Amino acid sequence: MMNTINVTIKDRLALITLNRNKSNALNREMITELNDMLHNIANDANIGGAIITGREHFFSAGLDLIELYGYNEEEIRSFWLLFLEFTSNITAFKKPLVAAINGHAPAGGCVIALACDGRVMAEGKYIIGLNEVPVGIIVPDSIFKLYAFWLGSAHACRSLLEGKLFSPEEALTIGLVDELVNPDSIMTAAERRIRKYMAFEPNTWQQSKLNIRKELIAGMSADQSQTLDMMITQWWSPATRGLLKMIIDNLQKK
Repeated sequence: MMNTINVTIKDRLALITLNRNKSNALNREMITELNDMLHNIANDANIGGAIITGREHFFSAGLDLIELYGYNEEEIRSFWLLFLEFTSNITAFKKPLVAAINGHAPAGGCVIALACDGRVMAEGKYIIGLNEVPVGIIVPDSIFKLYAFWLGSAHACRSLLEGKLFSPEEALTIGLVDELVNPDSIMTAAERRIRKYMAFEPNTWQQSKLNIRKELIAGMSADQSQTLDMMITQWWSPATRGLLKMIIDNLQKK
């Protein structure tokens, strides 16, 4: 039984709905469940591909800073290891994977979308992008590579260093998403896109995907212990703790 995601399967297509609290903030349990589910789908011959979506106005608000703020040193290190392993796994997921971005997708939410093969986003007053820097979190090289894979290095570099969050229209223009649709037709559009991928001979498609992503996958699965040490040192710095505390106070007021 999964607590944070719902999965339904129809005509060889798995629909994974992120379903945790209001904003689908990613905590240890949710990342573990997503990781396990992707592993199961990858190894299930009856499933040809998967769509990931959220609900109401959130795809995912990113990492659950409220939960993470309370972690001790050992917990935060094991959390970041889990998160980096998850991003490596989802990037190397061989079957077609499409994100139906039904609402806000900053930070970790954007990372999940970036790992997919296609992104369909709902029109509206939503945000998407990597805004870790303003929050005081050092972005690992592997996540930058994933951003640059779709945006190109120059755009990814500028956007990352200013923590830019894009509107759906801006995201479409820069190539962060592939299609904008009316919120009501997001699932139809995502399904149309993934069925196109699923119609090809599976081995040809999957091997091509893995070949195209070879450097990206290598970068995601490389040893990141040095980066991790740097991230964790920064996480405990008074500056970052102060920023996080401010963000959390604001979140709790909402």
